[in-house]
Amino acid sequence: MNTLLDAVRGGRIYLVAGLVNGLDPAERRARIPELAALRKEIRGWGWSRRWDEERTLRALLLAGALCHTGAAAAASWIGARELRDGRDRSTAFLAPLLADRDPAWRADVAHRLAARATTVHDDYPLIRALLGDTGSPAPTAEGFVHAWTEQLTVDRTHGGRRAGRVPRRTLRTALREEPYLGELVALLFETAEPAPALDRYDDPRRPGTWPAELAHLAAEGLVERRVLVDGAVARLLRGGRANGLGFCTDLLDVLDLGPEERQERTADWTALAADAPSPVAGRAQQILAGLSAEGRLPADRLAEMSGAVLFRPEKKLVRAQLVLLGKALRRAPDDRHVLLPAVTAAFGHADSALQERALRLVTTHLRAGDDDLRAELAPEAEQLGPVLRRTAAELLGSPVDAPAPAAYAETLPPAPDRRPLTTGGAPSPAETVERVAALVQSSDAAMTETETALDLMVRHAHRDRAALAAGLLPALADRYWADTATTHCVDPDALPGLEVVAAAVLGRVRAADLSHDRRIGGAGFGQDCVHDALHRITVARLREAALRILTDPLPFLLATPTWESGTLEPLDLVERLAAYRSLGVAPGPVDFAQALLRVRRDPSAAAPAAGLGTPEGHRLAAWLTGDGAPAVHTRTVKDADTRPRFWWGGDRETVPRVILESAERLVIQKEFPAVFHVLGRPYTGSAKRCWHWRGWTLPLLAVMPEDRETHAVWLLPHLTGCASFEERGAGELLSRLAELGGPAGPALHLAVATGLGARHTEDRLAAVDALLGLAGRWELDPALVGRDLAELLALGTVKPNRLADAARTAAATGAYATTWAVLSEALPAALADGAARGAGELLAVAADCVEQCGAAGPLPGGLEAAAARTGTSQLVTQARRLRTALEIDGLAARAC
Repeated sequence: MNTLLDAVRGGRIYLVAGLVNGLDPAERRARIPELAALRKEIRGWGWSRRWDEERTLRALLLAGALCHTGAAAAASWIGARELRDGRDRSTAFLAPLLADRDPAWRADVAHRLAARATTVHDDYPLIRALLGDTGSPAPTAEGFVHAWTEQLTVDRTHGGRRAGRVPRRTLRTALREEPYLGELVALLFETAEPAPALDRYDDPRRPGTWPAELAHLAAEGLVERRVLVDGAVARLLRGGRANGLGFCTDLLDVLDLGPEERQERTADWTALAADAPSPVAGRAQQILAGLSAEGRLPADRLAEMSGAVLFRPEKKLVRAQLVLLGKALRRAPDDRHVLLPAVTAAFGHADSALQERALRLVTTHLRAGDDDLRAELAPEAEQLGPVLRRTAAELLGSPVDAPAPAAYAETLPPAPDRRPLTTGGAPSPAETVERVAALVQSSDAAMTETETALDLMVRHAHRDRAALAAGLLPALADRYWADTATTHCVDPDALPGLEVVAAAVLGRVRAADLSHDRRIGGAGFGQDCVHDALHRITVARLREAALRILTDPLPFLLATPTWESGTLEPLDLVERLAAYRSLGVAPGPVDFAQALLRVRRDPSAAAPAAGLGTPEGHRLAAWLTGDGAPAVHTRTVKDADTRPRFWWGGDRETVPRVILESAERLVIQKEFPAVFHVLGRPYTGSAKRCWHWRGWTLPLLAVMPEDRETHAVWLLPHLTGCASFEERGAGELLSRLAELGGPAGPALHLAVATGLGARHTEDRLAAVDALLGLAGRWELDPALVGRDLAELLALGTVKPNRLADAARTAAATGAYATTWAVLSEALPAALADGAARGAGELLAVAADCVEQCGAAGPLPGGLEAAAARTGTSQLVTQARRLRTALEIDGLAARAC
């Protein structure tokens, strides 16, 4: 006859129950150590025994549940996730086998299982079966409450069809049959997060939904109505997921609170209107508006609520509150002494239209004899914009001790300090090994760390390669290519990053394999795929360093940057070339070419370079005086494909886009190694965008850190994709690009302008950073960016509302004059042909800038026509506001 352990090992569940039932409690406890040992053994089973493991685990779960006689131990065994097989995690099959246990034991186990958040959903049927007729209270754990709502929802939607044997129950029937109904309904509102199953409905009043059925139970008296109302309101006050809060607001709507129920919770509605998420605050605001219309909301409570709501940023809520205050003032004019001071909370709102509306409300309801009220309101008018402040001064008078306005001062970010790249030969071989080991394990090492480690490895390999190899071998023992048990060398094509150099130090690659690379050479990839070209250059330089370690070690590298940006100072390169000359060392062609691309082009360093008398010195001198100038680029507007980067089927649509094309650079194609030749070919800018640009370009900007114009030409198609389609991420590169060296010319300005209209917020924020960074370094031409934006707006590449968001962010930093200088050139395009959608937002930001910085000048084209329109739309209102601000500031400037 099979023993219990044999039956468990074989996964014969049908035998396990009979074997355990034949044991007394002491014998059951005696089997637990061997079951625990088998459980530990199974952890080490490999994938080849997966099917055996699933059957064995199920039998082991059953045996342990039956053998444990203590409630805590049994619950711990049943709730262990490692005992659940991969196909069926339900433990309901244990219920009939544990039904004969003591009721107190079953209730204890049920409550312990209900408290296990990770398994309570799988164990819910077992928990309910164990509770059975024990008379125990319902578990209060959040997971159990969520599992209860999920089970009832599943019963309602899938139960009969899925089980086949269980009759389908409606939610109403399930709730009526629930023995713990009162307890569990109260717990719905007390969990930390609302149960996800509560809000699965389209119409909360439709029978079968949780709001409708709970309201029905309350109407029948099966659930106390006050529990539902108080619970829903308390949940709203605590906050939580938006969907969960929506369930509570829908429940209150379905319950249709009476006047007394709404009035007794006035303080709760006021708190929700002040601090709750916008949809909930709007519902509370509507309830308070109804109470006010019924005369159930005193003026002081309305003023208290208004002061909080008018402080919120949501325009819809503020506008509705001003309407509510206007109605209240018309019903009871004498309440103006209480309500009008509350209205002034809107004077500080970011939207000038709401400021104007609040001021108009004050103007309408002030009376001739309200001198004390005017004196009370006058100081609050200082929050208004300059134009409205003048209107308020005429109405309310200015405070006697009001300080004179301070002269405007532009706030721009300071130019960042350049940080040197610390390399040198100071670190010991042990410290070098530590750096290399850390970088090999990292998947996103920074350029500065990689350059430092590479330089140190080259230096120490030149001094004592054996000592460096002795330290690297144990540090890189986890790398497959460092295995000393194998005698064959490794293919360098399979080694990423610094590993190829480390493998050369350890002698694990052959010089012949390093000198013939099938992947490097400039052929076999797209002409416009410059990102692949930049990556190949970094790989080629690493392989050249590895090759020289094996054949003719270099004392140090020429292209190691001086600064963390990747820039190399020309005099540093001259000094290194002089050291090479004195040591009789021939520079690596790839390393020297990379040094030329990194060197800061300072013509004054050409004479010392030429004075070296070496070919490299003369090439450096020529590079500093003319050969190193960026490629000339031309700007055209072409019809470009509007399909996304990943697109299949359907018709193509082409629309005009700004395209930058660069001319070829013959010096790179003739004098540089083959891997660099792609950088010297003409760039059309219209080829299909490659898929890998985002992940590779960030660390590869340091290949050409002194040529941000060329980088901007390459980046423009991706920025256009971020503005025209749903692409994202190019803006991150734009903010880094603005920090590099070289001229900040038309290409960079066009790239910044395109980024300001990106679809996603993070890309627009990065473009704002680039704009302000260039302005802080006095490299920005605001008028040029504005003209670029005008062209992009006319083409439809940039949308006015997105540009308005970016401009608002830039202005909020204190750069009002810079932002206005950009917008003044872009506005005519936004106002042309009847004004584009979102032009009103753009005008609002422009008006804010003019009011803050006091700019003067001619009116932008189209502004006069927009201001002359009839109506009170945002476009018309903001156009008039901007025109007034420019005229007033212009008069003030002429008076000065």
